[in-house]
Amino acid sequence: MSATLPIDAILPQVVDTLRAAGRLVLQAPPGAGKTTRVPLALLDGQVTDGRIIMLEPRRLAARAAAQRMADTLGEPVGGTVGYRIRGSAKISKVTRIEVVTEGILTRMIQSQPDLAGVGVVIFDEFHERSLNADLGLALCLDIAGALRDDLLLVAMSATLEAEPVAALMQAPVLTSEGRAFEVTSHWLARPLAKTHRLEQAVADLTLRALSENAGSALVFLPGEGEIRRTEAALRPHLPPNTQLRPLFGAMPFKDQRAAIAPAAAGRKVVLATAIAETSLTIEDIRIVVDAGRARRAEFDPSSGMSRLITTRVTRAEAAQRAGRAGRVAPGVCYKLWTKGEDGALTAHPPAEIDVGDLTGLALELAIWGSTAAQMQFVTPPHAGRLEEAQAVLRMLGALTSEGRITPHGQTLATLPLHPRLAHMVATGGPDAPLLAAVLSERDILRGAPVDLSLRLAAAKDPADFQKIHGWEPNRQAVARMRDDAKRLAARVCGEGPNGTAVLAALAYPDRIGQRRPGDAPRYILSGGKGAVMPEGDPLSNAPFLVATDLDGDPREARIRQAVALTQSELRATFPDQIAWHTLCDWSRRHGRVLTRRQERFGALVLEDRVWPDAPAEDIAIAMLEGVRQLGLHPNAQSKRLLARARLMQQETADFPDFSEPYLMTTLEAWLLPHLTGVRSTEDWKRFDFTPALLARLTWDQSQALQQAAPAHFTTPLGRKVPIDYEDGRPRIAVRLQEVFGVTRHPMIAGTPLQVTLLSPAQRPVQVTEDLPGFWASSYAEVRKDMRGRYPKHPWPEDPTQADPTVRAKPRK
Repeated sequence: MSATLPIDAILPQVVDTLRAAGRLVLQAPPGAGKTTRVPLALLDGQVTDGRIIMLEPRRLAARAAAQRMADTLGEPVGGTVGYRIRGSAKISKVTRIEVVTEGILTRMIQSQPDLAGVGVVIFDEFHERSLNADLGLALCLDIAGALRDDLLLVAMSATLEAEPVAALMQAPVLTSEGRAFEVTSHWLARPLAKTHRLEQAVADLTLRALSENAGSALVFLPGEGEIRRTEAALRPHLPPNTQLRPLFGAMPFKDQRAAIAPAAAGRKVVLATAIAETSLTIEDIRIVVDAGRARRAEFDPSSGMSRLITTRVTRAEAAQRAGRAGRVAPGVCYKLWTKGEDGALTAHPPAEIDVGDLTGLALELAIWGSTAAQMQFVTPPHAGRLEEAQAVLRMLGALTSEGRITPHGQTLATLPLHPRLAHMVATGGPDAPLLAAVLSERDILRGAPVDLSLRLAAAKDPADFQKIHGWEPNRQAVARMRDDAKRLAARVCGEGPNGTAVLAALAYPDRIGQRRPGDAPRYILSGGKGAVMPEGDPLSNAPFLVATDLDGDPREARIRQAVALTQSELRATFPDQIAWHTLCDWSRRHGRVLTRRQERFGALVLEDRVWPDAPAEDIAIAMLEGVRQLGLHPNAQSKRLLARARLMQQETADFPDFSEPYLMTTLEAWLLPHLTGVRSTEDWKRFDFTPALLARLTWDQSQALQQAAPAHFTTPLGRKVPIDYEDGRPRIAVRLQEVFGVTRHPMIAGTPLQVTLLSPAQRPVQVTEDLPGFWASSYAEVRKDMRGRYPKHPWPEDPTQADPTVRAKPRK
């Protein structure tokens, strides 16, 4: 082997522990040598007769690790040590160690569930907690538990919190202390101003670091765009004999190797993404400049796919980046934030299973034939988000309604794409592979209109596109897209429908938009959400479109990329999903039940007609929603009944509940059978629901109510006067002359009836709860006043002996 590395001290223990326990969690800091030393030690220690598979999260790290191990053995890559990554492989019949990327491991397991010929699976950099690594470990634990008790498993990491993983694996933990030289940190004196561009600030800080220190520098930036802009700001001001090397995952491998290799002369500045945090060793780095930003995949429900977002770096990531300066000698780290801001950083980046798109995971679990609850995950996936992912797969025809995998779903899993795009490639025409590559990459036409067809045209012929339209596409991104499309086209023969809009609709059937009426370019999407087009965009008047990229606004997403779709294309693409529906719903806006027949695709209405013969029962059911919004509107008769019933409720324990909250929650039971002919606000306000209320009572309850709280008081003349119970106290209003001769005050359920005595003009004269007392006391004064006002009406001196009347005195 080459020069001694810190991990070498515990390699014998690693071999012995794995041979004895069959599983192992290995902690070792960056630069300890675990990635390149452990697989060779296991091979040399003959812990297995099978192949050793090592999982790497990044393609560059996989190729670099294979190359370094092959160099250690003095062999070319593809001999004892090889690699398999997306789009490239170097292995042979004699290969014993395979370094693979995460998707490759999943496909190996799904195609050969017992992993025949594999003796050890190593999960390198497991602390990054990628979704595929979590899934791969869960699958391997399932295989080891059910099919292969001889399968050896190792999880390796630089910053892993080992206890949960070790508990899940039931594995011992070994730790390599490593050999890190002191790294001196420098922070900003004050927070970076919001107006200060990140790239210029990083360039300025890098120049300062180079002027204050010797050696090469590694500068961490979130992505390719920031690297290119920092490169442009930095290049004119670099000291003599200083090379400037970008390093990111999508660049050609030869350029990546040039960035990793030591500088031939002078010093070097490497502008890198998080790809350089772990697994890779850049030998001559003494200076680290950290922009303090990280780019992560986060699921965006509005677009239906994962989106890369830029966030603050975590403390764990910042520590790993700083450690790159102390690999072989003391170093320095310049941080683009203040020491005070350091304490506000979160401890660790989130696991992808917590924030990423679970559609691919749901597809793999369906192929494996297990539910998430049956698998051993370090962090189980969120049940609600997993259900949403399964709904997408059912929409694409990858799962049955019961959640089982379909043959089409099996096909989608074999393509290195998100299931949406895999469905488009598998069912679409010859343009589908290139369009899938366009949709998988960041926008190659920044600042151009939203039209997706422009992007596809630019990817097909960037030079011709620039001549015609004037926009220059990202040439490197276009080259990657074309390479990816060629690989896809070699695997899938596109014989389905073609055309940008139709292909996009196949991938996003729930993102087909129909323009709403009005001047503003607002759309309703077939999945039910709303979206808005930028004002003035050439597509803003399109009646139909497919929105392939939206921002994350949950209320009304902004369309960032779309393509116009005709109604005829929509009908031809989804003939089985367009159907007529009857609509019988309460409209708050119109204040009535609307009955329509609509031809729909999802939430889109393609044709709308009146439904004149809607069943009365359906109208009544819809009207219930109107009642819930409008509330009860009792007329005078219903009010009196409700007051009587509520009074009875207080007196009788087993009497039905007539409170308004109870009535509103039980409308279906008591009101629905009586709601015939009511379909608007006006109808409801005129409606007398007294019969519906009475129908709630049995005959015995009705009799008990009438006896205890009668609806009427019968005057001596036989006239029925309604009794008002509204505030819980019974009362009536009656002409004074009509109760002449009443010598005993009327009672209701043991309570005196409150009587308002009226003049012949129906004006209140006296309120009493004691008629005999009134006749004996106040009546004389009332008589004096009333005789003068109403001389034509009888006012006897002794009302207890007079006959009741409502008539005036007869003419003489």
